[in-house]
Amino acid sequence: MNRAASPPLTTGTGRLSRRRFLAASAVAALACQRPVFAARNTRPTHKYIDIHTHLGAFHAGQNVSVKGLLGWMDEHDVERAVVLPLVSPEAAPRLQAMQTSDAAIEAAQAHPDRLIAFCCLDPRVTTTNPARYGHVDGVRGMTEILKRYQDAGARGFGEHKVGLPFDHPQMMQLYEVCDSLELPILFHLDDLRGIDTPGLPRLENVLKAFPKLPLIGHACGFWSSISGDATKEDFGRYPTPPKPITPGGALDRLMDAYGNLYCDISEPGGAIALTRDPAFAREFVTRRADRLLFGSDYLAPGQQIPQFEILSAMNLPDEVQYKIHRGNAIRILRLAGT
Repeated sequence: MNRAASPPLTTGTGRLSRRRFLAASAVAALACQRPVFAARNTRPTHKYIDIHTHLGAFHAGQNVSVKGLLGWMDEHDVERAVVLPLVSPEAAPRLQAMQTSDAAIEAAQAHPDRLIAFCCLDPRVTTTNPARYGHVDGVRGMTEILKRYQDAGARGFGEHKVGLPFDHPQMMQLYEVCDSLELPILFHLDDLRGIDTPGLPRLENVLKAFPKLPLIGHACGFWSSISGDATKEDFGRYPTPPKPITPGGALDRLMDAYGNLYCDISEPGGAIALTRDPAFAREFVTRRADRLLFGSDYLAPGQQIPQFEILSAMNLPDEVQYKIHRGNAIRILRLAGT
């Protein structure tokens, strides 16, 4: 369903925006798949809890204010949204685009019925050397920092988007802290940030080491792993739909083996994964309904979010819609009274 007009596919410099181009491509692919996904022009039965939004100006001149985010939420039947900080140098295109945990918490404190704060910390604030931890005293120091954020209202950790291998020793220290504090992690995984390879062996190391820690994944490396034929090159690019999905992908294998792996359907990675092979996608969404969370990765005014139309067009059973739209977020984040 058409919820908002698509913005121009250019940035302020006149260059094509890769994110917007890919989102528009997903919508175009969906339009070609109407015989499989028959769209419904109705409002959702279950309002959304968006697991992935941002405040601030990720792109220069495109600031998302608290007021603007709330207005967008009202327009799109999003009852509550998780605000994710960005703190690592690889997480944003420029220093001014980084977003603090304090800003996310302040926004959530001002609007506790609408916004949910996550907190974030780059694990390189400390070292793995007990003799020379630097400014932050290893696991103990990171625990003190994140516990302060948690006490101020943070319900999870992310966006975890760091230019290290996913199971690097400093990353493992951070997971240990989040595990002890019971902070679910929303992570980015590709060939540059949260680095892994086909088969997701590094992610599996973390799932195995911390079986009670909810790990919510997204981005092209993660979502390319829906297919059993994912290559190293796929971890740094988005496929152009349509493209058949080969059964036996790492996502299915890991979700079978580990109960703590979840999928954030946001950004072009999620949208394309759910449109490249519509017959497989609908079966996957129905079968993995307990593990999927609605997310938009909203970070610019007027941004095209094809996930609304994709989910609506799938004509999913009511119980599946509820879990993906909001139920799984309520359970994982322990949102009482929602």
